[in-house]
Amino acid sequence: MSEKLQQLQADVARAFRWSAVEPVNWVPDTAGADHDVFIVGGGQNGVAIAYGLRRNGIGRVKVIDQAVPGEAGIWGTTARMKLLRTSKFLPGPELGNPALSFRAWYETQHGAAAFDALVRIPRADWAAYLAWFQRSVGVDVEYGTRLLEVEPLDNGLLRLHLERDGRRHSETSRKLVLATGFNWAGEDNIPAEVRALPKALWAHTSERIDFARLRGKTVGVLGAGPSAFDAAGVALEQGAAAVHLFNRRGEILHQTNTPPAGPTTATGPSARYPGAMEHFFRLPDAVRWRHHLQQRDAPPSTPIDSIQRATAFDNFHLHLKAVWKSAEVEGEKLHLRVGDTRLALDYLITATGFRIDLGGRPELARIVDSIALWGDRYRPPAGEEFPAAARYPYLGEGFEFVEKTPGSAPYLANIHCYNWSAALSSGKNLSDVPSMPELPRLLSAISRGLFFADLPQHAERITGHGQPVADPSLYEHAVWPRRAQGV
Repeated sequence: MSEKLQQLQADVARAFRWSAVEPVNWVPDTAGADHDVFIVGGGQNGVAIAYGLRRNGIGRVKVIDQAVPGEAGIWGTTARMKLLRTSKFLPGPELGNPALSFRAWYETQHGAAAFDALVRIPRADWAAYLAWFQRSVGVDVEYGTRLLEVEPLDNGLLRLHLERDGRRHSETSRKLVLATGFNWAGEDNIPAEVRALPKALWAHTSERIDFARLRGKTVGVLGAGPSAFDAAGVALEQGAAAVHLFNRRGEILHQTNTPPAGPTTATGPSARYPGAMEHFFRLPDAVRWRHHLQQRDAPPSTPIDSIQRATAFDNFHLHLKAVWKSAEVEGEKLHLRVGDTRLALDYLITATGFRIDLGGRPELARIVDSIALWGDRYRPPAGEEFPAAARYPYLGEGFEFVEKTPGSAPYLANIHCYNWSAALSSGKNLSDVPSMPELPRLLSAISRGLFFADLPQHAERITGHGQPVADPSLYEHAVWPRRAQGV
């Protein structure tokens, strides 16, 4: 560790010392429970949640991730942008402790002027910062561990069936947090005509792609959002002979590189109403539905630097109003007909997003039929139908699953869905950096649920201890008029 980072570690320790003392675990032991909170996902949100719970006096917390150390989350694996797509002023996982913020980490090493000069945060720096943050707050993650299935028990606990190193076992928990990122709650949104092709010829942007193998190859990219342009840019930087990007629309919308004047996100309602979006979940269902519908109909907006990264290459070719007509395999080539054009590709990358379908998750097989979806709770007016949105889970105030039939599955209140599928209920993609201001609401919900579940024990603690007593020997010598009379 550099001398500057050692100094920052000292600042972090001092900030902890000056802040409120970290409370001891106040959650009573529960018979049969291995954990009070079990977090699936050891990326930026999972680590921040574990840290926040500990600062709230909840100590029996476990975090798992199916990745190997250093590869949890997307920042060192499938994220390909050079700069984050959001403002550098957004709060991160530090939960109000400025010594733990990205800005503190960056300025300590590079100086305040260097931070001021940043347009947006470099992805590699964000990944390095998150690794430092995890070490600094002391959150342990059990890597190489996968959740196989959630089984509710009669005693209110959740039995979690797990696999690690090829061996299966189970653990029990009172609460479960699914901090599982973008595509956990469904699957990659892959057009049927692409899915029918041999898998060796294509990949989705959510997958690991060996771009070095595309050197000298002709590559197609389906989609025109940020991930599409970033994938095209990486392929070109790795020596692809040509890259063809297909956009079904007639134009590309872009985000300016001009730094924002204040701590807002780059685009969207939260930029217009910073701070107010924390109340989005309280809006009527019709307003939340319409907000999501508008996002569907709006074309993606891509940072200028991502567009320029690809267009800087002469062998990058952009196809506008590109309507696919057919895709056929001949030998080792993929032949596409797009409009009146026929192209031969060596490889195709689909940047077509994700689709939500809890029924496609084997982990939820036992409970999925009990979970309320938006389609169960809201019927949109004519003209606002959105079948894909109807499959999103309808979440409560603390991101908890809600029963499809009231009273049929009370254990769902103990499963908190803090991932991309919460977008319709919360108004934010709970996998991005801009969603981190939502963490206190999740932490409060978990704390509240545990507290009221043990209310009799807490009531006894509160009312049965520390009652004041009177000992006249402590003060009787000073009582007026005895002292005035010299008694």
